[in-house]
Amino acid sequence: MSKEEAIDEDVDIERSSRKPNPIDAHVGTRVRLRRMLLGMSQEKLGEHLGLTFQQVQKYEKGVNRIGASRLFDLSRVLGVPVQFFYDEAPSELVDASLAPGFSERPAESYVIEFLSTREGLELNKAFVKISDPRVRRSIVELVRSLGGEDGID
Repeated sequence: MSKEEAIDEDVDIERSSRKPNPIDAHVGTRVRLRRMLLGMSQEKLGEHLGLTFQQVQKYEKGVNRIGASRLFDLSRVLGVPVQFFYDEAPSELVDASLAPGFSERPAESYVIEFLSTREGLELNKAFVKISDPRVRRSIVELVRSLGGEDGID
């Protein structure tokens, strides 16, 4: 084994033992969010892309990177522009001066995180079906009181 091959092998081992790249994880989270908003299973998304649901899981967790052509296919299947997958990227991951428009809006980051959960998605879907504004306001007040929050921000 040459010195270059040994270095390449060390790099591969180091990559496989590290946590997912934060940008890959963010893009995966956005894939999952959009898939869930559409009510699509990982299996169904995989079928549209010619992948197994396990591969979709790996993409969503950021374990496997999504290549440019695959990201394009995902945007087509999920009905969003490619930029959607980078929206709300944490500013500490993306230098806003080099990539305008990628920086996170802090007041909204927790909303995206919440909507990325099954509970958040279910709560949001149920809430928007309530047509009476007084009932909606009452629910907001109930949730605020249960969360220990007093009044409006």
